[in-house]
Amino acid sequence: MSKKPRVIVFRTAGTNCNVETTFAFKQCGALVDEVHLEKLFAGKVKLSDYHIMALPGGFSYGDDIASGRLFANELRIRLGDDVKRFIDDKKLVIGICNGFQILVKAGILPGPFTPGALKQTATLTNNDSGKFEARWVHLKVSGKSVWTDGLKDIIYIPVAHGEGKFIPGDEKLLKVLEDNGQIAFRYVKADGTAPCYPENPNGSTEDIAGITDPTGRVLGLMPHPERHFQATQHPFWTRLGGKSKLGDGAKVFQNGVDYVKKHLL
Repeated sequence: MSKKPRVIVFRTAGTNCNVETTFAFKQCGALVDEVHLEKLFAGKVKLSDYHIMALPGGFSYGDDIASGRLFANELRIRLGDDVKRFIDDKKLVIGICNGFQILVKAGILPGPFTPGALKQTATLTNNDSGKFEARWVHLKVSGKSVWTDGLKDIIYIPVAHGEGKFIPGDEKLLKVLEDNGQIAFRYVKADGTAPCYPENPNGSTEDIAGITDPTGRVLGLMPHPERHFQATQHPFWTRLGGKSKLGDGAKVFQNGVDYVKKHLL
């Protein structure tokens, strides 16, 4: 039997998008394990056995203190060295919605990551609307990343979050993200022009919806590509003529699996 890319999908109390994330990677040809954090802490599962680390959406630990904060602390303090080694081995990481919040608050994004030390340089905080936003949005694809390679210029996928407003620590960091091509997605109107609310559902600085680390191998984004994996998940799919069975988010997961096949197997 030929080797397949192995994906670990983290979960803990409150995680609720793990099944959809697992489905997406499996459909792209990966072997996927959903693993509770406690198994990693106990040494029953080794992160090094995998090629892709996925942090799915949800409300980990009930969003106590702030969305993703408790999960981020556990990841940084208890698994920091393992995560650093994983990234240094040129493996892939993706964090979606709550997963994005975790990566940012653990200091893994925008990177580089220093385990054992809290070096958070950006945050994701309450939406400007003051409410939970669940809607479909258009995203302009930019930057240079394994995960975004070959995507259409503008994709259409849903958001579902209450704390999705991305704020960099200062203007210097924002310039670094721009100059390094680390801004992977921006909210836009359907025609690609600058958005207002609700096209930008949370008020993120410079309409940022997703970023990568400097290598492009670690991606975090607030919208949910796993929720538009199949074309029939599009809110008006019957008007599209059935040209494709795959939705706009599918390519993100396929890119990750293809990278592993090419570079890590």
